[in-house]
Parts: sequence; C-alpha cells; structure tokens
Amino acid sequence: MDYELPKRTAFYQLRRGLPVLAALLFVAALALPMWRISVDAVQYPSTTLHLQLYAYPRITGDYVEMANLNKYIGFYYPDPVYWQPNYEPHPRAVDVPEWSFGPLAFVAVSACSVFVALAPTTRKLKRGLTAQFVGTTAVFGVMLADIQYRLYQTGHTLDPAAPVMGVEGFTPPLWGSYQVANITSHSRFGLGAYLSMVAVGLLAVAFYYRDRDTTPGDLWAALARRFGDDAPEDPAHAEEPGGR
Repeated sequence: MDYELPKRTAFYQLRRGLPVLAALLFVAALALPMWRISVDAVQYPSTTLHLQLYAYPRITGDYVEMANLNKYIGFYYPDPVYWQPNYEPHPRAVDVPEWSFGPLAFVAVSACSVFVALAPTTRKLKRGLTAQFVGTTAVFGVMLADIQYRLYQTGHTLDPAAPVMGVEGFTPPLWGSYQVANITSHSRFGLGAYLSMVAVGLLAVAFYYRDRDTTPGDLWAALARRFGDDAPEDPAHAEEPGGR
C-alpha cells in the first residue's frame, strides 16, 4: 500500500501539530546558549564576567578572561576531541567527545518528531507519540546527567601544577551558585535550554492528547468554559437579598 501524507487539516490537531512545532524549537535551540555563567572575582572588581556555552563546542562571552582566572586553580575548559572549538584546549583538559555530537542529538530528536507527526494512521501516530516522548525525555535526561558528571570530573581533576595550591575538589552545579578560592560563580540555563524545555513540554501535551483529535481551538474553548463557569460573580453586579 502506498503511503499518503496526512491531510493538511490533520496538523491542526494537537497530536500532529505540536510535534512539528517542537521540532522547530529543537533546531532553533542549537543557535542559542544552553548554559550561562556569571563570575565575580577580586581580579575584576568593577565588572562581572559572563560566559555562554552552546550545545556544540562553542563558548562566547568573556571566555578568555575566565580561562585566565581558572588556570590559577587548574580548572580548564573541556576538550571536545572531534571538534575544534573557538578556544585552544589545554593539554590537561578533560576529554568530552560527546560534546562534539550534541547537535546530532537535537537534529535526531527533531527529525523523529516530524516523522511521528507524518504517521499515516492514528494507531501508528499514537505509538509514535509514546515512543517519541519517552525517548526524548530519556535523551535529555542522559545529557543532563552526563554534563553534571563531566562537571564533577573537571572539578575533581584540578591541575596539581596550578599556581594556587590546596584547592579542594568541587562540582559546579548546572543551576546554582558556588565559590572557589576568591571566585564566585552563578550558573543558570540559557535560552536554548528553555526552548528545549518548551519543546519537550509540547511533546508531553501531544502525548496526552494522542487519543483525541483536539485542536487548539477546542482546547481554548474548553478552558474558557472551565474558568468561565468557575469564575466568582462580580460583587458589584450581585443582586442583594430582597433587592428591587
């Protein structure tokens, strides 16, 4: 049997339209920072240094100044091995080859989202949405765990020949603040990470509505009825007991 594309109107349904939108967000996230760090140090008393890291081997912001600070404690940017980044990796840097393949994960998840949305039958669509949501959650869960492990590894393999001796091993958090020697850092997610979260959320909504042909209009009308019925009556227009 020849495959036929779903009709255009089918993509008005949440279960088909949202995976396509999620795919676009995953691709767009690659162009934006995934992680950002701000640093205050006594060496820079009048300014805060900022760093942005991407899903592929690229660091922007004050990465030269940050590297000069980090070398005092023997903490170096990771070496992506297979991809030459926009900085020169230190010989003692921790090898993180998976960073070189980060874009492939985003493109693969995006392509799978579109593939699922083009499923020829409702049965295959529902199975695809289940696999896509579970698989995407697993991919990004593994990525977060791997990043946190590499941060632990980097913070616990400090260069013993660094100028500042005796710094204890530490683990920079993905989100939070930490202090090492006279350097205070604040880690936050970047816009690319937030776009990825929104995309995963869209896949979760599509998965939730996998058994229904609900459209955004249907959902909006249902929400309007729900909150309209539950809305409290305006006291200014309420009729007083025994009123005229």
